[in-house]
Amino acid sequence: MPRRRFLQNAGAAAAVAPFLAAFADALGGRVAQAQASGGSTAFPTHNPWPKYPAYRFAMVSHRTGDPFFVPTRIGANDASALLGTSYTWGGSASEVVSEMVATLEEALDNQVDGIALCVFDPKAFNSETDEALSRGIPVVAFNVEAPAGSGNNAMAYVGQDHFAAGVALAERAKKYLQPGDTVGAMIATPSSHEEQSRVAGAMSVFKAVGAKVARVVVGTNEQQATANIEAWYSSHPGARFVFASAGYNGAALADAVEKLGLSSKGVRAAAFDVGGRVLQAVNKGTLAFTLDEQAYLQGFVPLLQLFLYNISGGLISPFDVDTGHKLVTRQNVGQYLLHRDTWEGSSTIPVVLTPPKSIRSS
Repeated sequence: MPRRRFLQNAGAAAAVAPFLAAFADALGGRVAQAQASGGSTAFPTHNPWPKYPAYRFAMVSHRTGDPFFVPTRIGANDASALLGTSYTWGGSASEVVSEMVATLEEALDNQVDGIALCVFDPKAFNSETDEALSRGIPVVAFNVEAPAGSGNNAMAYVGQDHFAAGVALAERAKKYLQPGDTVGAMIATPSSHEEQSRVAGAMSVFKAVGAKVARVVVGTNEQQATANIEAWYSSHPGARFVFASAGYNGAALADAVEKLGLSSKGVRAAAFDVGGRVLQAVNKGTLAFTLDEQAYLQGFVPLLQLFLYNISGGLISPFDVDTGHKLVTRQNVGQYLLHRDTWEGSSTIPVVLTPPKSIRSS
């Protein structure tokens, strides 16, 4: 804290000192009680949450069965248990817009209290979003948002800033490159705003260092994607860095890199998200790194925001939350592989993990 602010706050601190002393005494008593009973030195588990209305929410996804969304749903489950709310999970298993629209219409018919929506298509959900808002039903985008100017009026977005994530990937990768080197961007779905934003962010950095970026559409089928990546590299053997622009083709990239022995040739590769096979590839050194967008938060935070909007009568409005692009390398991937847990979706059984003894700055 700056010295000036500290001095300004000194008077207020003095005024509340008696209260803080009493609070510390009470805390000390609870800690001593917990220690005497062999429990944790933290507050014993206690939920003082008042009884609030049992709000009903709807979550609409473009890939309902994707393993990526396992921790997202666990986050939504945890939020529901905490808040005393409920939610439905629906949409499309394979990015079929009409199925998502039908799910939205069903949510409106059921008069839900809030909607969390993957805005997978830039315009297809505009009418239903506006209809929800006109009925006083808050709508929050999660995981993917519509690009600016698309006309979608979701009140906020909870998820990764995909452009910033692409920048972060390229900033990490540029140490492997020289001016004139070729970079391969492996794209699963060309129309995906998520993937295009990541590639655009990466290109803004690669262009500055003089590298050339080739966009390669590899598809969503893993086996075919692997074959397409191998075919591209065979015609571009001078490529120095390759990356998958989505989580579901990261495993395909790892397979291609391993089959072609690219690591031994000095070619580095990276991916997004923390699927099990991607993490194993990082651990082996097949992938240099991946970026974690913390999918659990993409389920927990939207329901919390929808709840707060309702309980406050609209005074607390949903707001944008960037769930980040946490770097996962061979140095810290062990934290992900050591345990099976709900936080990253490798298990559905709740578990409390011990935080690291020190926090490394990025």
